[in-house]
This record gives sequence, C-alpha cells and structure tokens, in this order.
Amino acid sequence: MPRTVMVIDDNETGGLLGGHLIRLALRKLAFAALWIGGLALAATLIWEGITSQGNPNPLAPHSDATAAVLDISVLVFREGLECILVISAVLAGMVGSSAIYRRPVATGTVAAALATLVTWRIAVTVIDDLSTTVSALALQAATGLLAIVVLLVVMNWFFHKFYWTGWISLHTKRKQELLEGSGRRASSRTKLWWGLALLGFTSLYREGFEVVLFLQSYRLKLGASPIRSGLLIGLFFAGIVAVLTFIAHSRLPYRRMLVLTGTLLGGVLLVMVGEQAQEMQLAHWLPKTDLPALGNVIPPWMGVWFSIFPTVETLAAQAVACLLILGSYVVARTGWVRTAN
Repeated sequence: MPRTVMVIDDNETGGLLGGHLIRLALRKLAFAALWIGGLALAATLIWEGITSQGNPNPLAPHSDATAAVLDISVLVFREGLECILVISAVLAGMVGSSAIYRRPVATGTVAAALATLVTWRIAVTVIDDLSTTVSALALQAATGLLAIVVLLVVMNWFFHKFYWTGWISLHTKRKQELLEGSGRRASSRTKLWWGLALLGFTSLYREGFEVVLFLQSYRLKLGASPIRSGLLIGLFFAGIVAVLTFIAHSRLPYRRMLVLTGTLLGGVLLVMVGEQAQEMQLAHWLPKTDLPALGNVIPPWMGVWFSIFPTVETLAAQAVACLLILGSYVVARTGWVRTAN
C-alpha cells in the first residue's frame, strides 16, 4: 500500500509559529500591565502608611481621595471588561463579507458613550438642584445608598451565573435573529442596521449608566479630581484589554480578571457600607451607639481606609453586608452544582 506523506510548507509553519509567539507575547503584555497597575496601587497604599506612620490624618483630603481613586478605577475597569466581553460576543463571526455589520455596532457604541456623558450632566444638574433644598449630609447619605445599590447590581454576576451568561447570550441571540431576518428579506436592511446599532448602544450604556450613578456619591464628598483620576486609571487598563481583544485578537483570561475585580468590589462594598452607616448617623437617620471597649482596638486609620468605626450600627451594617455576599455566593454555588448534576 502506498504511503501518504504530508508535506508542510516551511512558510506556513513559520507563520503559525509566529502567530503563536505574537499571541503569547500579547498575553504576557496584558498580565504585565495588570501587575504594574496593581503594584502601583499597592505602593501608593504603603507610601501613605509610611508617611503617616500608619495613622493617616482623617482631615487630610488626599487620604480619602486616594481610597476613592482606587474604588473608582476598580469599578470602571470591571465595567469595561464586561462591556468588552459583550461587544466581542456581538462582533463574533462578523468577518469577511459580514464585516460591514461591525459599523452599526461601532456607531451604537459611540452613541452610548455620548449618551453616558449626557447622563452624567443630567445627574449632576439634578443633584446640584436638590442640594439647594436638601441638607448636604442627607444628600450624601442618599447618594451613598444609591452607590451601594449599584455595587450590588454590578456584583450580581458574581453571585448568579445566569446574570453573567444571560446578558451575553441575550445579545448574541438578538444578533443572530437580526442576521437571519436580513437574509430572508432584503427590505429589512434598515431594521438590521438599527438593531445592531441598538445592540452596541445597550452593551456600553448599561455599564456607563451604572458608573454615573455610582460616582455621584464621590462627587459630592470629594469633587471632580478623584473621579477624573479613577476614570483615567480604569479606562487605561480597560483600553489595554480592548486593544488586545479587538485589534490583536488575543485570548485573555477574562473570567479570572472578572473574578479578581469582583472580589475587590466586594471589599469596596464593605467599605462603602461602613461609610454609609456613619453618614446616616451624621444625618440622624440612624442612632449612634459607641463601643468604648473597641475604641482602643480599632485605630483611627481603620476608619479612614476601611470605614471600620467602633459603633454598633456601622459594624452591624458591615456584618450584614458580609453575610449577604457570602450567603449569595453559597446559594449561587449550590445552584450551579444542582444544575450540573
């Protein structure tokens, strides 16, 4: 029996090897960028501790602002990751002759970015108008509650798998329906264009709307400077992921990065709950029961950085938030196991 010999072109082998090396280098670049950012943030925290002898002055504005920048950058980066994943799912398969369908998706995404800026302007105007009739402490307490609700919504994917997979599958299913409909009727080209543009719009605007609501609490407390810094840091790292995803076509460990940022947001939630409880005490929405025995155990810097205060109400609120996070995760985990079985 004659033997079949497969001849592999050296150019083809070199091309495959070169592509693999490029993807590997891009992946290492992404990890390096993330590690550099993490180390920079850790260095900032260590520097604050050393320069303040481990006890930052609560009256120094840079302490709260630095913590706010960390919170904002983590949230923006996490929301950017989700937006990138949804858009990449929508664009999947749009190659070759179907590449023209990328344009309406991109148009919708740009429109969503502009709509997010308009939403920010509207939110700022409404809240500033309210500040003339409502006390500053009451307004800060109200926006703080709103920020906590936004965080719970953002973290919902971490607790329930169906939120995470459902949001992406919903866009993917809608895209498929639009493409199949355009193939059956030539007159539906306009409907297809607007449908894909709407998919791009919703992919970004939902994340932008959540970020806008979340940032209002920080704007009232610290002004616009920490918000700009946090946005730039978060968008910088999200931009790196976007470039690797849409331009370099690199496969990144999205789930690991999302779990990491989700865990960090869990810590942010605990901090915000403690801070919110204290603000509600200052606004006389909650009573204040001091715990003198814990006054010597909990140093002042714990209140500055982690919003841990020696009062019954603040500690109880953080304990409830912690139980909510752990309980939701356990329930979701149990549901995953039952579904798998």
